[in-house]
Amino acid sequence: MAEPYRVIVVEDDEDVAFYIKTVLTKQGCIVQTFTDPSFARQAMLLYEPDVVITDIEMPGITGIELIDQVRAVRPGTPVVVMTAHVSVDYAVEALRHNADEFLTKPIASADLISIVTRLANEFRNAKANVREREVVLAIGAHPDDVEIGVGGILLAHRAAGDAVHILTLSRGGRGGHVTERQGEAFEAARLLDATLHLEDLPDTEIPEVDPTQALIQKVVDEVRPSIVYVHSDHDMHQDHRAVHKAALVATRAVRSVSCYQSASATVDFRPNRFVNIDGYLEGKLALVQTHRSQLSASRYHAPDFLAATARYWSRFGDGAAAEPLEIVRDSGDVSNAPVDVAQALRAHREQRARQLAQ
Repeated sequence: MAEPYRVIVVEDDEDVAFYIKTVLTKQGCIVQTFTDPSFARQAMLLYEPDVVITDIEMPGITGIELIDQVRAVRPGTPVVVMTAHVSVDYAVEALRHNADEFLTKPIASADLISIVTRLANEFRNAKANVREREVVLAIGAHPDDVEIGVGGILLAHRAAGDAVHILTLSRGGRGGHVTERQGEAFEAARLLDATLHLEDLPDTEIPEVDPTQALIQKVVDEVRPSIVYVHSDHDMHQDHRAVHKAALVATRAVRSVSCYQSASATVDFRPNRFVNIDGYLEGKLALVQTHRSQLSASRYHAPDFLAATARYWSRFGDGAAAEPLEIVRDSGDVSNAPVDVAQALRAHREQRARQLAQ
């Protein structure tokens, strides 16, 4: 049996509020009424309604202002605005503030039931399509490995609301003082809004067994990632190959594991997924540029080189820029952002607003 729809009614006229509650309760809804709109925000947090019904004119606040409060607490929640004034101007203003429906008093019970049932059903269907936020762990042997390999993908994850962690196993690598490289790594993580886990294994001597496996396992146990990005085994650098082998053991229980192209990847690197990073390429370039100690020592950090690489890989996918991945375990299209409830309903609201304004 489906869970009853939850409805909040904000109406300073007690008789109207009682009428709405009576009609909807008879249809099996769980209805909470408030004559004081100052309780609306707390009610949203407490009851998590499927639909909010509000009068457009109340003491101290308008229904339009209340819509903004509802959206701030629980984005996407359907809002029905009521008024005793039959005015197209009222309706247009309400719908421009993201109201889903506009009703004039007195309200026919059949119309009320039809609207609440439809909006609640749409809202629950939209919520059912929302992808759970991922926990992403990107593993690199040295500072800048992750940014070069999957900087665009990580930016897309952050934009989708996913938590991003970076595990860097050595503070050394191609030139630059260890302290300097450490600072650059933290700067890149701050720019990405990611959590950096920085270890201090010896550069060029990272083993493929412990302590490397143990360090990776420790972070995996701590953050419990659902998606992992790591070096490919098709790489000229011994540290990269060692991290790859250690990570495959330590992440054996992780749902999705993919290998990225590092600056020293070989021609045997064979990607089978090409993630569109249109909109994130500039951000990736900025991430890589934070590693200033490497700019003069490596052509792989040059913006034109990175852009050209992304442009080349896009020939196998969609868009104008892509990052390639070798899939170890496949969890679906990691490039897709979650479907946001508010976004899923926005087109519907905008269409109704245009219809009413005509």
